[in-house]
Amino acid sequence: MTEKEKQKRAVVSVVGKDQVGIIAKVTTVLAENNINVLDISQTILQDFFTMMMLVEVKELSSLDVLRTDFERVSSQLGLKINIQLEDIFQSMHRV
Repeated sequence: MTEKEKQKRAVVSVVGKDQVGIIAKVTTVLAENNINVLDISQTILQDFFTMMMLVEVKELSSLDVLRTDFERVSSQLGLKINIQLEDIFQSMHRV
């Protein structure tokens, strides 16, 4: 995979108290911004919901729009939602 292709992918992480509608609201934001989900993993640990998604981002400027939209969902549902380019995520989480 080329560096250019890698930069077009981002990691979305969602953490918070489990409740109805988390996946629906987060994926609605992605769909409204024409963002494709490449991979998704979610689990519930006791009462805590965690989800990681790998998404395809066509323009780097769309990250700012997504962050703003995710802030709205975060406030509504009391979640922590982050999005960052895949290469930045990988470099931050290397062991």
